[in-house]
Amino acid sequence: MRIGFKLNGQAQDVDVHPGESLLELLRRSGAVSVKNGCSNGDCGSCAVLLDGRAVTSCLLFAGQVDGHELMTTEGLATTEGLHPLQQGLLETGGVQCGFCTPGILMTAVDLFSRAADPTDEDIRHALAGNLCRCTGYVKIVEGVQAAAALLRTPAEPLEADDV
Repeated sequence: MRIGFKLNGQAQDVDVHPGESLLELLRRSGAVSVKNGCSNGDCGSCAVLLDGRAVTSCLLFAGQVDGHELMTTEGLATTEGLHPLQQGLLETGGVQCGFCTPGILMTAVDLFSRAADPTDEDIRHALAGNLCRCTGYVKIVEGVQAAAALLRTPAEPLEADDV
């Protein structure tokens, strides 16, 4: 079956195999940040954004994304630098082994689309489906809070002397 979708802003036109999961398709398409942790939708390591909402890609068939937009961690950073979430987790030590990090990032992006100033409780609730065996979540929550602060702070306008 042939499907078309957008992956990190780029149009894709691919053949999918019967029964192929979205996780398998994304990995085959080069989105190696998407991890297979459990194949049951329990760990969150395969979370991606589907039309702006976090979903576990191991539970969706690849054919279900025909005509939709997907974002993976590969779509976060820009040529200017890391996304504030990536920067926040890095600065607070919210990244250790890194296996869960892509799913946490995508889930947090979804959270920010609904809450610009999330509380610790909001963050913990949003990340409840993302399992991490290394950090104990304290540093992850701090990193998400740091990113929220960065996103709330407007960029300072350039002064005439800066140009």
